[in-house]
Amino acid sequence: MILTCNSCGKKFVVPDAAITASGRMVQCGSCGNKWKQYPINEDKNNKPALKSSKIVSNTKPTPQKTQKIRKVKKSVVKKTREISLYSPEYLAKKHGIKINDKEPKKTIVRNGKQKVTFGFYNSLIVFVFLTILLSRILYFSQNFIISNIPLSEYYLEYFFESIRNIFEIWKNLVTNY
Repeated sequence: MILTCNSCGKKFVVPDAAITASGRMVQCGSCGNKWKQYPINEDKNNKPALKSSKIVSNTKPTPQKTQKIRKVKKSVVKKTREISLYSPEYLAKKHGIKINDKEPKKTIVRNGKQKVTFGFYNSLIVFVFLTILLSRILYFSQNFIISNIPLSEYYLEYFFESIRNIFEIWKNLVTNY
């Protein structure tokens, strides 16, 4: 069964069994228009005519000209907003957010003194950087440390083996997912 949207004229193919006698709500996938569709009654009584006597006519069938239906484009006029959604006035009015031109500093006041905080993520980045730096220093000075402190050889081997295992686990996680 072929359905045609009432709004935009787009045609869709739907199985005959999908539309029951009581009708069904359908929605145009192009424009979003919704309507209740009832089955289209086709004349099943029209059976092909039986072979009858030949009718001779001298008229030649002329091809019929059909006009194409032009789709009229709907022009939608967008309303302009009085205030931009991201303007300081709108944010202050709607959400109570006040925005200043200068960037706020993270300060904590303790005992009458202001302290500038570093932040969690900045601290995390510094920690990871220092950890990598310390492990590289240990790796390059490994022979010097072992020659001066022979018992440290086992601890250094264990430390670097653990780091290799962590990297291997991380590599497997990244490649498998």
